[in-house]
Amino acid sequence: MENTNNIKLTSLSSKGGCGCKIGPADLEHVLRDLPSSAPNPDVLVGLDTSDDAGVYRLNDEMALVQTVDFFTPIVDDPYSFGQVAAANAISDIYAMGGKPLSALNIVAFPISTLDKEILTEILRGAGDKVNEAGATIVGGHSIDDQEPKFGLAVTGIVHPDKIRTNTGAKPGDKLILTKPIGVGISSTSIKRDLLTEEEIERVTNVMATLNKTAAEVSASYQVHASTDVTGFGLLGHASEMAKGSKTGLRINKDQVPTLPRVRELAEAGAVPGGTKNNFSHLEGDVTFPETMDQIDQWILCDAVTSGGLLISVADEEAKDLLDHLQKDGVDAAIIGEVTESDPGHITVE
Repeated sequence: MENTNNIKLTSLSSKGGCGCKIGPADLEHVLRDLPSSAPNPDVLVGLDTSDDAGVYRLNDEMALVQTVDFFTPIVDDPYSFGQVAAANAISDIYAMGGKPLSALNIVAFPISTLDKEILTEILRGAGDKVNEAGATIVGGHSIDDQEPKFGLAVTGIVHPDKIRTNTGAKPGDKLILTKPIGVGISSTSIKRDLLTEEEIERVTNVMATLNKTAAEVSASYQVHASTDVTGFGLLGHASEMAKGSKTGLRINKDQVPTLPRVRELAEAGAVPGGTKNNFSHLEGDVTFPETMDQIDQWILCDAVTSGGLLISVADEEAKDLLDHLQKDGVDAAIIGEVTESDPGHITVE
C-alpha cells in the first residue's frame, strides 16, 4: 500500500531507523552491577548466555521460549514496517528451535500528530505476518510517544531436548547462512533516497520473510548451534557463537551472500552507526585478510534487521541441508566452518 499522507516514517526516527541494538560492551557495563536472578533449574536458557531467547521448562515434554524486540521504522510503508517488525521478533523463536504460539504488540506512536491509519496499517502488517507464522496476537501495550516504535513480545514452545542455542558448534561443522546481509546499509540508503523502488521492495521482502522454512527444514538435520543474524551483524553474532561454543570460526568472505549494490552504497556513505559500532566492538576478536579494505569489513559487520539464521551443522549433512533449503526457496549459502584452533576467534578469508 502507499504510505498514508506520503509521510516518510524513516524520517521520524532520530536514529535513522537502522534497528541497531545497544552494543554488547555497553550492555555488559549496564548489567554488570545488577543482582543475579535466583537459580532456577527450570530456566534452561537465561541471562548467563548471549542467546536469542529465554527458555523455561514447564515439564519434561515442553518448554516456553520467550523473546521481545522492537525498533523505529526502517521502511516508509507502514504495512511493510509491521511485517518486518513481526518477522524480526518471531525469528528468535525459530533460532531456538521453537514454534511460535502467541504475540503481544508493543506500540509507541505520536497519536496526535500522525494519521491513525498509519498505526492501523502497522498493526495489520504485523498481524498478517504473525498469522503466517501460525501464531496468534493476544494483546499488547501502547504509549503516546514522539517517535513511532513497534515490535512484539513472542512466546513459543520447544521440547527441552530439542533446544537450539548458539553455544554448541563443533569443530568440523559447516556454517550455513539463510539470508543475504547488507540490510543495515540498504535501509540507511532508503532514508537517503539512494534506492530504486525495486531495490526497496527487494530489501523489504528479505526482512519480511519469516525464518520458518529455514527452521523447519533444518529440524531434521544435525544442527549443533543456531542463531539469527540481527543488530550485531553477521560477525557479531558469529563471535557470540564462537565464544559460547569455545571454538574458532573460519568465514569465506566471497561465499557470504549480500544484497545488490551494498558495496556501492557503503562507498556513498550509507553505513549506519550501528554497523561501525559492531566493527569496533569486535576489535581483537576477528582477523581480516590484509587485502580486505574497510568497506568490506564494515559490510560483514553490518547491523541487520530480521536477518537469516546462522546454522552450525555437521559437515556430512551440510550439502544435503543446503540443497534442501535452496529447493524450498531459502536463499542459503555455506559461508565457512567451525575450527578447533583459535577458540572464540573468527578468521575471515
